Amino acid sequence: MSDTLYLSLWYPNLRLASLPEKLTAVLSEFAAHGGEAKVYAATVWPVSWKESPVFQRVWGRGVHSSEGGIEPRLAVEEALELMHDDYAYEFQIGWSLWELEAGVGLDARWVRQPRLVRVTGYGPLFDEGTYESDGHIRLDFGSDAPFLDEWEEDKELNAISARHVEENVRQLVELTAGVEKASGATARLLWSELGESLAQRLAARLGGAN
Repeated sequence: MSDTLYLSLWYPNLRLASLPEKLTAVLSEFAAHGGEAKVYAATVWPVSWKESPVFQRVWGRGVHSSEGGIEPRLAVEEALELMHDDYAYEFQIGWSLWELEAGVGLDARWVRQPRLVRVTGYGPLFDEGTYESDGHIRLDFGSDAPFLDEWEEDKELNAISARHVEENVRQLVELTAGVEKASGATARLLWSELGESLAQRLAARLGGAN
């Protein structure tokens, strides 16, 4: 069963005025680790997720060209022009992974596809201090399936899958280390909604393929 994968980042004594710098640093790391250099969209949420956004902007995407999207620094400046302790600032940026296309047996094939990652910075009072559990900045990677391939119908396909899963995992590890270092995070946590350790699931998956 696939799950949603998150990365939470915390910073010591973070003040709201420092959040733009941290968000820019995190978003700027994607281009060096299989992602896009420009931000696709931004949304600003007041008070809690139950409220309607007070700001939404879609700059578009240009995966294979210089058109579309906006530089992280400019996206953050525009979205955080409304600076409030009880706001959350969400950005969408592209990140490419190997993913398995629909098919049966050897008809299934791996292709490198872009997905949208949501990067959210939390004001200290947003949703009753959700940053304490979710991090000052949280990255929502979407489904964890590309890191935990479950195909077991054919040994040859498993060998091919293992290589692509390994590359995805390496990319995830490098991005995680990159955003932590670039933004100066002092604590991080890679977690999923089901609460099961990703490291344990990876070990079980790779151990079963040996």
